Amino acid sequence: MSNNTAIPALKDIRHAHFLGIGGVGVSGIARIMAARGITVTGTDAKDLPVMEQLRTAGANIYVGYAAENIARATADTGDQIDVVIASTVAGPENPERQAAEAAGIPVYHRSEGLAAAMDGKKVLTVAGTHGKTTTSSMAAVTFDHAGFYPSYAVGSAIANLGTNADHGAGEWFIAEADESDGSLLNYTPDISIVTNIEADHLDYYGTEAAVHQVFTDYAAQIRPGGALIICADDSGADALGERYRDAASDVAPSIYTYGLANSLQPAQVATTHQHHLDVMITDIQPDTTGAGQQVTYKFADGSYQVVSLKTPGAHNALNAAGVLLAAVIAGIPSEDAARGLGAFTGSARRFEYHGMHDDIRVYDDYAHHPTEVHAAIDAAHTMAAGHKVHVIFQPHLYSRTRDFAGEFAAALSEASTVRVLEVYRAREIPIEGVTAELITTQLSDALTGRYPHASQVASRDEAVASVVQAATPGDIILTLGAGDVNQLIDDVLTGLTQHND
Repeated sequence: MSNNTAIPALKDIRHAHFLGIGGVGVSGIARIMAARGITVTGTDAKDLPVMEQLRTAGANIYVGYAAENIARATADTGDQIDVVIASTVAGPENPERQAAEAAGIPVYHRSEGLAAAMDGKKVLTVAGTHGKTTTSSMAAVTFDHAGFYPSYAVGSAIANLGTNADHGAGEWFIAEADESDGSLLNYTPDISIVTNIEADHLDYYGTEAAVHQVFTDYAAQIRPGGALIICADDSGADALGERYRDAASDVAPSIYTYGLANSLQPAQVATTHQHHLDVMITDIQPDTTGAGQQVTYKFADGSYQVVSLKTPGAHNALNAAGVLLAAVIAGIPSEDAARGLGAFTGSARRFEYHGMHDDIRVYDDYAHHPTEVHAAIDAAHTMAAGHKVHVIFQPHLYSRTRDFAGEFAAALSEASTVRVLEVYRAREIPIEGVTAELITTQLSDALTGRYPHASQVASRDEAVASVVQAATPGDIILTLGAGDVNQLIDDVLTGLTQHND
């Protein structure tokens, strides 16, 4: 993670300099440290709106990486830099990073900076292959609504709170624990929710077994007497819980489980839980708009709690179950937790509503793994209530497209119509032979037969024109992917207006 062996103590940081300060993760840490009275400076390659917000909070921020910014940050503030906290994008070749290292200033990874920001707090983290941002955002709103006023740092802006990170006056710190590069091992939580565990980020881990191992190592770092909360409906998370169940001791984390009642389980999923559930979802009823749901939760003691969620889908009912458990363990009455969960209105790029024309609604979701794609399309079908769901999907990373092409095709075939854009390369260089056609050639014949344009690899303009042509009143248009597919939303809404007026 860094060129150091220990997380810095917050009390030892008077001046922190951030590389990649415009990124969602690094900017959040900078915001929290500035609120705690630490001098904050930083640099990014281009000026971004969040950087102006940080300037307003007192930070000195530079645009364009340069070795001289290290000395400049000291001169501008009058404080020597104690630590540099670097985004993943600010790698060994970054001139500012090199200048800091040459000056003997310790350089830490973003996750290590976040761990430092947690110093002195009780910590609730959310880990898992999917659902981390939504679940941690739910937790932040729930704790805040209950008067616990937590600090938090999550992967996307929370609609209720207006930001993705903040310093709170309360004793709790809520954060995501990111497994993509192993950085979750930098955290030692009091409570951790593990939503699911399955193969992903194989460009980093190599094998699915290695993915499971990092979660095993992570769970071992929960503080003595803490709590590990796992989704028993997910085989990977359930197996993690089982590995610790027999090793319980006075200081080992307690294991708590949540899941769907057998009557709500999909037919293809095993319906027998190996052990009791601490919170069971016994009923899910969509609200009258289809955009939310009323969920009934049963606790192990036989008591019930009904929550009116504003977010759709069984996956969000499960996410809320994990938060409900965590809140009660932290000392929040279940009734108060239910009100907080009911107040949560969503996070940016997590099934985010963008507009409607002629009763055609447009949503966007960050889904970039087959399981996430399936969950988003399933939620959209629930909301569409018998109308069609039209998808524009942008694969994220060549390696992920190569490893999961068949699974993506299976998930996408659940939509009514599909357009697949070319692969968003992100941090990777192209892999020979890996294109979006690996997915489209495996889309089901039934889907292609019903809708001739369903399996095409489309240009961005073609995708917009096609989806506008296909959608009719009552339908939902859904953009999916972790790249820049959301930049098509304005074009889709404009196209709907021109097409239907």
